[in-house]
Amino acid sequence: MRVTFLGTGAAGGVPLYGCDCTACQRAHAHPAYVRRPCSALVETASTRVLLDAGLPDLHTRFAPGSLSAIVLTHYHPDHVQGLLHLRWGVGLKIPVIGPHDAEGCADLYKHPGVLDFQAADKFEPFEVGDLRFTPLPLIHSKPTFGYAVEDAQGHRFAYLTDTQGLPPKTMDWLQQWGRFEVALDCSFPPRPQARGHNDWPQAVSLVQELAAARGWLTHIGHELDAWHMATAAHLPAHIQIARDGLQRLVDDVAP
Repeated sequence: MRVTFLGTGAAGGVPLYGCDCTACQRAHAHPAYVRRPCSALVETASTRVLLDAGLPDLHTRFAPGSLSAIVLTHYHPDHVQGLLHLRWGVGLKIPVIGPHDAEGCADLYKHPGVLDFQAADKFEPFEVGDLRFTPLPLIHSKPTFGYAVEDAQGHRFAYLTDTQGLPPKTMDWLQQWGRFEVALDCSFPPRPQARGHNDWPQAVSLVQELAAARGWLTHIGHELDAWHMATAAHLPAHIQIARDGLQRLVDDVAP
């Protein structure tokens, strides 16, 4: 199973419009530090699933028929805005699977076009090709799932964004899942009161508490990037900050 981080940014991304902080200046000068809307691509030899659809160029990035499904964490605009244009295409339907949300986003439900919306249930696995997804409830301002993803060989990857902490049942489920790698929300530098998303200490602590084989911090805001530039804060060897374009082959070999 291969995971590609297509976007690792919080809402607004990096550089943030109109901001001249050190992180935004760096991203303007060096495209490698740009953070686009948070999303990932999970692939096997026969299956290709997009996790979240916030990238606005989905209609040009993915050729018709090239995606097995789109799996959504939730319906905030920065995670679904790419669907607003994609839906007007023609041809094969694209399964779009996510949490129950009566509001959805804008008029996507009313005018789905080529999008075939399907609701998943918490802790109830579903399969897309040779990948098995288990929706895990997260703590956010809209109904939100993370996903535990497993391929036919038993390789495991958890994608947990957007969230602040983890519900006890989700934590328990993951702690009993076995060996896995995790991508986890880490939007803010250390702060007395984070809201809606993990800050740095909380995210690092959660990766440790989960006993994940490797952790990737994602959904990162410009304030966190600027803080890390100033402090070079240490991370344990098995935890890294994800960047746009990073690819990871998830297997059972020790990191």
